[in-house]
Amino acid sequence: MLGTLDESHIEDLLREATVGRLGCSDGGRTYVIPTSYAYDGESIYAHSYDGLKLRMMRNNPEVCFQVDRLEGIGNWRSVIAWGRYEELSGPDAVRGLELIMQRFAPLMGLDPNDPPPAHGDQSDRPSFVYRIRVGEKTGRFESS
Repeated sequence: MLGTLDESHIEDLLREATVGRLGCSDGGRTYVIPTSYAYDGESIYAHSYDGLKLRMMRNNPEVCFQVDRLEGIGNWRSVIAWGRYEELSGPDAVRGLELIMQRFAPLMGLDPNDPPPAHGDQSDRPSFVYRIRVGEKTGRFESS
């Protein structure tokens, strides 16, 4: 059976998933990348090193974000959210990093109150915290 997820199931999936796919476009080129994230009920928060993804979102901040949960070929749930990219600084960036650390530190065996771990050879590149302010969401499912 195919169906549409109600708002509570959409929210549940956005909060449960740890990786989503971020879609952005600029200059006629579309880019979709897997992204770990935290969701606070209004916005998706993520952290990234400077590169193509951030350049594209700076040029065209309208993005989409997709998460899914696949339990079998005929048993899945999927959510797509559309929103606007915002690069964060100051207290907003600190809050974003805190949300990300609260979400992922336990999965990495870390204390959520510790500073984020260094990322090896990436540490010389500037990194940024950003959020996607979610405007519209939709969800579908199939269950056999």
